[in-house]
Amino acid sequence: MTRQTWTHRLAIVGICSTLALGGAVTIANPVAEAATTATASTTKANKIINYGKSFLGVPYKFGASTSTTRYFDCSSLMKRIYGKFGVTLPRTSAAQAKKGVAVSKANLKKGDLLFFSTGSRSTGRNITHVGMYIGNGNMLHTYGSPGVMITNINKAHWKKTYVKARRVL
Repeated sequence: MTRQTWTHRLAIVGICSTLALGGAVTIANPVAEAATTATASTTKANKIINYGKSFLGVPYKFGASTSTTRYFDCSSLMKRIYGKFGVTLPRTSAAQAKKGVAVSKANLKKGDLLFFSTGSRSTGRNITHVGMYIGNGNMLHTYGSPGVMITNINKAHWKKTYVKARRVL
């Protein structure tokens, strides 16, 4: 082979290598972005949960004003907690149940909103209660005494009255 042929082949190999490496970097980039986004979402969820836990024991009051932290009802609690982190939620649990994207119970992540049909206004399908999934089968919510609390969603009452979940983070 002549020197010119070798130079030509080396140039082709160099160009092909550059394209291949560029493609690998381009393919790997969305994966890295997804991991960064997932980490940021988890971090935000943990901050929201920790802020929510600061209200443990605050009394329950149906129809509580959103301008106070002396007492909460379920939806005013969620509106307060998420609002501190830039997530705007409507006032009622029924309206909150229309925000974000649907998520199955099997795929819950920290920070997901959980919706139930419970209490005297319940039909079994309508939304009357909201809580925040905090992991390990538990939710942060307020419902009667002792006020803001952590409850396992797999206990009979909550398992029976569960309707759906929405991801707003």
